[in-house]
Amino acid sequence: MKIEKIELFAIELPLKEPFIISYATYYTMPSLIVKLTLDNGVIGYGEGIADEHVTGESMYGAFEIIEKILAPRLIGMNPLHMEAIHDVMDRAILAAPTAKAALDIACYDAAAKSLNMPVYDLLGGRFHEEFPITHVLSIQEPAVMAQEALNKVEEGYRSFKLKVGAKMLEDVKRIQAVREAVGPEIAIRVDVNQGWKNSATALQALALLENCHLDWIEQPIVAHDIDGMVEIKQKTTTPVMIDEGLVGIAEMRTIIQKQAAHKVNIKLMKCGGIYKANKLAIMAEMANIECQVGSMVESSVGSAAGYHVAFSKKSMTSVELTGPLKYSEDIGNLQFEIPFIRLNGQAGLGVDVDENTLTKLTVKQSIIC
Repeated sequence: MKIEKIELFAIELPLKEPFIISYATYYTMPSLIVKLTLDNGVIGYGEGIADEHVTGESMYGAFEIIEKILAPRLIGMNPLHMEAIHDVMDRAILAAPTAKAALDIACYDAAAKSLNMPVYDLLGGRFHEEFPITHVLSIQEPAVMAQEALNKVEEGYRSFKLKVGAKMLEDVKRIQAVREAVGPEIAIRVDVNQGWKNSATALQALALLENCHLDWIEQPIVAHDIDGMVEIKQKTTTPVMIDEGLVGIAEMRTIIQKQAAHKVNIKLMKCGGIYKANKLAIMAEMANIECQVGSMVESSVGSAAGYHVAFSKKSMTSVELTGPLKYSEDIGNLQFEIPFIRLNGQAGLGVDVDENTLTKLTVKQSIIC
């Protein structure tokens, strides 16, 4: 079982509605799709969604890294040998987690298909049967966010993630409006995407939000300020989650040592794929820190990869991988049963890729063999 050919596609995924967070507004989502062919004829797919503010990569930059640096080195390797594959990639270039994630996911998909098993069986087997789906609310006016949340409750959703981080006092009004609209029984998580900058501002906000009974506050301050996260955790009763502040093993070690969070958001695009996400989840479990697999708004391919990690780990208590629900066109067919996600048990990622849609959405491509 060896990697024979790697095809690379840069695509633009069309969103149903603009996706608005603290530092950007997206109308389409740029994505990299890897199609990996083995010498036994099996094909695996991977995906990487870069974010200049989170992973330090752009789509076209990651494309060049895969095409010129990483993919040529993987030709001839066994896709099951993930420690060796990541060692080769890590020695070839520092960081570049999204580029590495796209190749990692494709390797797992192809290897699991070759063995006729789901990817989660390569990660310790399935632990969870289902996860609730959380609807993500983009930054809007308080009344608009409240109405959207109310509409989604009627569709069956029981939890929401609110994107905030523009101006603190306005953010407080947004959160309060949603809580008032949906009532006390619906779960609300708040993702600031570093927008409140420092611990003083974050603590002010959380004091004003005490009556909102948040599930947790996610990355309220700048990513590198781990000490600030420690202060917030010590001075509020609201559970604290780290997202952008967790990239890989080095950051996880610091978070554990400083007891900086109750929960961490593991994203395959930040850490380099399934293999390293699995390692982070094990580290977190050893420190009794709860985990979530989070989203960079991936298509069915990248979302399914994250779900396979989440479904295989006891320490995973939530997931936020709803990218496919936000697209008017998707290259894959990951199925949701609102308000739950249940994997189908098929070999590999369990996702069929529509080659016609992939071709339609492609803006640049390359073949490495």
